[in-house]
Amino acid sequence: MNQVKLAWQSKLVLLLVLPFAATSALLDCIVWFGKPVAWWTVGISILMGLLMWKARAVTAAAAATGAVIVASLMFSTGFFPFEPWHSALVPAAAVAVLAFASTRVGHGAKERLGTAEARQGRSASQIAANLGVAALVAIGPFQSWLLDQPWSQTVSRNGVVLLVLAIAALAEAAADTVSSEIGQVLGGRPRLITNLRRVEPGTDGAVSLAGTMAGVVAAGIVAWLGTLSLQGNRLFFVVSCAGGVFGLLFDSLLGATLERWRLLNNDAVNFLSTASAAAFGLAMLALWR
Repeated sequence: MNQVKLAWQSKLVLLLVLPFAATSALLDCIVWFGKPVAWWTVGISILMGLLMWKARAVTAAAAATGAVIVASLMFSTGFFPFEPWHSALVPAAAVAVLAFASTRVGHGAKERLGTAEARQGRSASQIAANLGVAALVAIGPFQSWLLDQPWSQTVSRNGVVLLVLAIAALAEAAADTVSSEIGQVLGGRPRLITNLRRVEPGTDGAVSLAGTMAGVVAAGIVAWLGTLSLQGNRLFFVVSCAGGVFGLLFDSLLGATLERWRLLNNDAVNFLSTASAAAFGLAMLALWR
């Protein structure tokens, strides 16, 4: 019943993400209409959505939402001459693959625990909550502001637009899903992050050593792939990975408090956690100067 009462938060997440991502992608499609940039971006984003939908990892609406967000990310993060693998496509695809693989690990055990993902896959609001912040921080106006900062050139080999915060958000999205899914299978009985008391697997805010380590590895993978694809340097990797790990812990804290108190639903927690990853990365860069 409470989840129904908090359903407005999922709609708000969609409202915060989808119009901006869709508008950004549409305007870029118009600008690059008929050119390889548009064909590559539209084709790959649609293909990714269809593959995830056919694999029953997402609903049809979620597949469409994901395609729009991925297209927005590719347009916003691509270099020229345009090559798809030199954009946020690579880390975004890594998030999808890691999430899909981790949900399949120990699926039978998760079904017995009652924590398995819905058979129809993730919803549109879940996709927006996990990928939306990355798309929002990569859109033009935010990039323009970042470029005016004195530390904006410190994380890129070639001085292009600062994109490390988007990768930090993607790293958190992967870390959160992998940590939760692996922890339920390999972590034993977890502890609540706020008081370290033993709780049942699947409890909001519960953490385990195995799950946390798996989440850290997932954050590292996404941060590493993002660094390679966007031609970042060592600082780029450190900031994006640290942001992802911070967001992972912040997610557990929100789960153990505001979500358990029925003030936030899971989509709101995920959205705020990815935002915290980007904010932590921003703070690191501000202090670095």
